[in-house]
Amino acid sequence: MIDSHCHLDNPQFDNDRERTIDRAHEAGVTWMVAIGTGDGPPDLEAGIRLADRHPRFLATVGVHPHDAARAGAETYKNLESLAGHPKVVGIGEIGLDYHYDFAPRDTQRAVFVDQLALAAGAGKPVIIHTREAWDDTFSILEQHWTPHGLPGILHCFTGGPAEAERAVKLGFSLAFGGVVTYPKSDPVREAARLAPLDRILLETDAPYLAPVPKRGKRNEPAFVAFTAAELARVRGIEVAELVAATTANFRRLAQVALPSTTLDC
Repeated sequence: MIDSHCHLDNPQFDNDRERTIDRAHEAGVTWMVAIGTGDGPPDLEAGIRLADRHPRFLATVGVHPHDAARAGAETYKNLESLAGHPKVVGIGEIGLDYHYDFAPRDTQRAVFVDQLALAAGAGKPVIIHTREAWDDTFSILEQHWTPHGLPGILHCFTGGPAEAERAVKLGFSLAFGGVVTYPKSDPVREAARLAPLDRILLETDAPYLAPVPKRGKRNEPAFVAFTAAELARVRGIEVAELVAATTANFRRLAQVALPSTTLDC
């Protein structure tokens, strides 16, 4: 399995980060993507630091919408440079968050557009965070991303079939995490059932949104196995088929030829 989105730089892992990584490997997670938004600018290397230390980590770089007000010219200059790091496979997570509004919405939109341009210039896929902002997110992607013909990921997908269909038409993949296991997530499960198998990814968003039966606890990459099992159940296929498909999807999307899954760490 590949955990396509986790935040193992989070302080919640400071006391047992190495053991958490070991548990992930023991559970069958062969690769993890360390999302590089960290605490926001000026530090943009949270994901890269993990990927540099651990052979089975890849990374992203980006400014989360919560931190959009802190982005400036120097931020984009650094992002452009870091995007060329050999383990950086995408720009993200970027997007819009209208739930918390930690940054003004017009600022969020401007920083989102600027980072889409940066990702297009680097030829990297984007990892999208959208919360209570579907219409603006899709509108910006239609105008500023799809013309480039590059792929992307809707991280922690929480929409229903309508949002899933629109995302797939825009060339995006849907990354499902623990939310798909929650009792009240029927629309998310229906989206997971209907989405093309070649557009589905696994993620945890650790330490957030742990799946059932770990809900309420700190999430970690090993728990992606519960999400994989639920997605397989929803789609009526074997877990092995679901895992093989999501792994192949990630390899294609990230444009990386991952080595054998025999662990070397």
